[in-house]
Amino acid sequence: MTNNNQKVENPTKIKTGVVRLSYANIWTAKSINGGTPKYSASVLIPKSDTVTVQRIKAAVQAAYEEGESKLKGNGKFVPPLASLKTPLRDGDIERPDDEAYKGHWFVNANSNTAPGVVDINREPIYDTKEIYSGVYARVCLSFYAFNSSGSKGIACGLQSLQKVKDGEPLGGRSKPEDDFDDGFNADDDFLA
Repeated sequence: MTNNNQKVENPTKIKTGVVRLSYANIWTAKSINGGTPKYSASVLIPKSDTVTVQRIKAAVQAAYEEGESKLKGNGKFVPPLASLKTPLRDGDIERPDDEAYKGHWFVNANSNTAPGVVDINREPIYDTKEIYSGVYARVCLSFYAFNSSGSKGIACGLQSLQKVKDGEPLGGRSKPEDDFDDGFNADDDFLA
């Protein structure tokens, strides 16, 4: 007898621990290099979060096994996973001049459809100011094989995210409440 309430695990889909978002295009799809507009984010994973990294590696392996026929294409064999493009990258090596990426792994995740966004209580977030580059979140990601225009590998899909807490905005933009925290009083007669 099976339990109908039991969730079937999808080995290519994972939830991260607490991560930070960079290049967060969550509310509006954007085109990269003239391509199809997509919703996307760079997901920064602290190197200390070995659990999330292991989940990603296992999901990449599962996507590789699930997508073997796609990866083989018209060839005689399936290329080894080590020879393919994979999404987990080292921020210290690939972005050495970006302070936000120091001490982090990262994956670039994207989707053709807008990701679901909830708060810590799993209530939907609709305010576009709530999710930005620099926010801390948990992210649901899916991994899949691709074989397109001679390029083969495993890609990362952006499913949904849960805001955990605010963070310092990335990208050089400051918050107006910080810009004007200088004790100015409009009642002062500064023209006298």
